[in-house]
Amino acid sequence: MSELVTVEQAGAVLQIGVNRPKKINAWNVEIIQAVAQAYTDLSNDDALRVGLLFGHGDHFSAGLDLMDVAPQLANNAIDAILPENLCDPWDFLGEPCTKPIVLAVQGRCNTLGIELALASQAVVAADNTVFAQLEVARGIAPLGGGSFRLASRLGVLGAQWLLTAEDFDAKQALQAGLVSELVPVGQHVNRAMEIANTIAANAPLAVQMALASQRAAERPARDAAAQVLRDHAQTLIQSEDAKEGMMAMIEKRDPAFQGK
Repeated sequence: MSELVTVEQAGAVLQIGVNRPKKINAWNVEIIQAVAQAYTDLSNDDALRVGLLFGHGDHFSAGLDLMDVAPQLANNAIDAILPENLCDPWDFLGEPCTKPIVLAVQGRCNTLGIELALASQAVVAADNTVFAQLEVARGIAPLGGGSFRLASRLGVLGAQWLLTAEDFDAKQALQAGLVSELVPVGQHVNRAMEIANTIAANAPLAVQMALASQRAAERPARDAAAQVLRDHAQTLIQSEDAKEGMMAMIEKRDPAFQGK
């Protein structure tokens, strides 16, 4: 298991913590695969009933570590990032964990963090959480299902956040339905654990069947959105706008996109 991800069993709950606080918990390939492996272990272990995903430190995640992940995306090597034999934490390009996930977020929760929230079954946010779906401001598109779930789950407000890349706060996220509960800073993981234990106390086969049924209703839209990404992601990642977005982020300046 990676040193960048902690995994601990607490009764029937598997606690998974992203531990890269010096990089604002930006997810590189190593973290993606370690979390996917933990989801797979959760799915395959009959003694485990629920997963809890959180971020160590002051922030849940700044998003993808593009310097690490972008080269694989440019080569369309999605399987090198998320192998087919592992559960997809975003329930988008691959098969999800068969058991529920409770998410606990705080501080910055950018891009992939929002998409994890949309793919989870309960989301507890510290009241200092700030969200942003930033991809279009960097010349790329969301890679983990935000492109269709933000609008389908949150309506026109979700579509606005998808296309403006603007910040929104925890109260707005609660009102829109992105998160299920707000708690004071420092209490988000404990409250998420309470919810996870409540779910775990219910009949596991019934819980898994209810979750599978809910996902089946969404599957046609998910698969259609994922196919568009597979068809066009490589071209987008290799575009001049994507290169400009990356340089602007590194140089801490506003990008100048040309539509090329």
